[in-house]
Amino acid sequence: MSDLVVIVYPTEANAEGMRQKILGLQKEYLIEVSDAVIAVKQTDGTVKLNQLFSTTAAGTATGGLWGLLVGLIFLNPILGVALGAASGALAGAMSDYGINDDFMKQLSGSLQPGNAALFLLIKKFTADKVLEALKGTGGTVLKTSLDDSKEKALREAISAHA
Repeated sequence: MSDLVVIVYPTEANAEGMRQKILGLQKEYLIEVSDAVIAVKQTDGTVKLNQLFSTTAAGTATGGLWGLLVGLIFLNPILGVALGAASGALAGAMSDYGINDDFMKQLSGSLQPGNAALFLLIKKFTADKVLEALKGTGGTVLKTSLDDSKEKALREAISAHA
């Protein structure tokens, strides 16, 4: 079962710095993240999502490859690539992996303009080592699905002075 953690930062750069730190910890096998999205509240009130993985781009590439193969079979590879890429992009744009986009936009609606929220969907983590690495990184925990003791430890770690 995965846990959701949402941390608010004063700027998008702060949130991106934390996302990169988390991804670095993932390379060390201390945490396993299935999704890490930054939601930024624009000055006009809209919310922009910076996804870690673009399903539209992946769908376009995959669809283009399959379209090329099918096009080669029917002796029209250019048409096959075009149709495959278009259908792959459409399928990618319509699919949603990880954290629900509508949920992120709704929760981020309460942010101040310019603020950013880092949404993490965590599969598993080594709590003591991850919390030590995040010590003093700042931010405010907005929402979690962690149990009370882990949530308290997370709040203390990110607000502690390094």
